[in-house]
Amino acid sequence: MAIIMRSEFDDIRAHITAEPPRPSELLELAHSLLDDLEQLRTREAILRSHYLALLTAARATVAADAAGHPAALTFLQHELAEHGQLPDGEQAQRILSDAVAAQAMLAHLDEPAAPRRSRAARGAVCGGVSRSLRG
Repeated sequence: MAIIMRSEFDDIRAHITAEPPRPSELLELAHSLLDDLEQLRTREAILRSHYLALLTAARATVAADAAGHPAALTFLQHELAEHGQLPDGEQAQRILSDAVAAQAMLAHLDEPAAPRRSRAARGAVCGGVSRSLRG
């Protein structure tokens, strides 16, 4: 599946504005863009279905735990195994560390941004090595 990157869109835009339009080339470009859009819509639908399955499994796991089910993790384990995402022993510590770091970052997203230091208007400043002019 070929997905058009931002730089490719920029290249296409530059090409379109640089040359007089030729109907055949524009039609070819339009078909290509529509194909990419359709592929993206299909991929989004697939990702949404995977997300929904994972969310359903997570909710079932929490509900089973709340109801005192002896194997509450079964739902989530099954869904993760379905996609080859069930962690093995050596991955567990890294995954836990990543989860803690992600939670810490998410907690800071709600904090107001630090005020920016204003730059006072200054004269021309040279950051290079100072040299004296020969005169």
